[in-house]
Amino acid sequence: MSEAPASPAKVYFTNLRTHGRESQLDKLKRLIRRAGIDQIDFENKFVAIKIHFGELGNLAFLRSNYARAVADVVKELGGKPFLTDCNTLYVGSRKNALEHIDCAYQNGFTPYATGCHVIIADGLKGTDETLVSVKNGEYVQEAKIGHALMDADVVISLTHFKGHEGAGFGGAMKNLGMGGGSRAGKMEQHASGKPSVTTEKCIGCRACERICAHGAISFEGTRERELANGTTREIHVAEIDHDRCVGCGRCIGVCNQDAIAADYGAAAEVLNYKIAEYTQAIVQDRPNFHISLAIDVSPNCDCHSENDTPIVPDVGMFASFDPVAIDQACADAVMAQDTLPDTELTESRARLEEAGALDEEHAHDHFYVTHPDTAWQAMVEHGEKIGLGTREYELVEVR
Repeated sequence: MSEAPASPAKVYFTNLRTHGRESQLDKLKRLIRRAGIDQIDFENKFVAIKIHFGELGNLAFLRSNYARAVADVVKELGGKPFLTDCNTLYVGSRKNALEHIDCAYQNGFTPYATGCHVIIADGLKGTDETLVSVKNGEYVQEAKIGHALMDADVVISLTHFKGHEGAGFGGAMKNLGMGGGSRAGKMEQHASGKPSVTTEKCIGCRACERICAHGAISFEGTRERELANGTTREIHVAEIDHDRCVGCGRCIGVCNQDAIAADYGAAAEVLNYKIAEYTQAIVQDRPNFHISLAIDVSPNCDCHSENDTPIVPDVGMFASFDPVAIDQACADAVMAQDTLPDTELTESRARLEEAGALDEEHAHDHFYVTHPDTAWQAMVEHGEKIGLGTREYELVEVR
């Protein structure tokens, strides 16, 4: 097992104040240069900028302007950047590459706006993946990562730091580890790894049966299906044998009716352990750099088709070579902020206090108070344990 670094990692920070001579985008460029991004050899290298494009209807995701600023710096240093993410496990506007790219474009991430192309890392149906052995992995021996993300020479995470209903917060590790997993990889992290069928949606096309390499899908059950002419007929519908299923997720990708979905069931701590290990798989053995913007700190993930009001004021922009340190620094900075009124955080705090369920240890933990069933500390602790980075950091302010 690798030991945590002996000295604190440097995390560079700048606030969002600007003056007439410099925009926030100029300030972001100056921040990442000061943090040492030019120490990476970018010359003629393919550079994956891992970002969340935001679900349609959500307005809290990072503006495309920030992606343009990072891409411009990469190109100035000789690199070939592209924006990337993997398809979602759930049904939404990013569940396959065609809809995912449409969503990215509608949310402003066009090549004209960002200066680089969008590549969905796990392909058309979320099944293009690379199997990666995880150094010091305890819960994941072989991570399933979107192929294009693993094909890149350099990885940069560009993260909207926010709350998260499953992980506690969404930072660099959540962006990379969960976001970089293929559909099967996401299922491995979120759940026991076994999908199930909503029979009311199944039309009996048998596409899932044809793609299953393990004979786990049968069509013995039946239901009545209403046809376009108003008549009905009996059809056979899919069933998945979890004893045979290996959780590859290919049936989810091939089902055009959204009739197959993962069973979410991982404990909060285990979810975060796996996210840390998937992050390890993505960044190990190649240059990586991390940028997090703690702005519009919404209580939930940008995967939602809506966003609630921010729980704290905007904090600023962070950059580091250490994904664990930058997550810890962002978490500390958010928790040091005063709570904004009339938010999910204030409502959850009131409920906990009324129930007598808020102890002194968690009273100032904004992420715990917002989502008491989460365990965000498990992610950074496990990331440090497996040698991904350190929770100890030196905050260097860039004015």
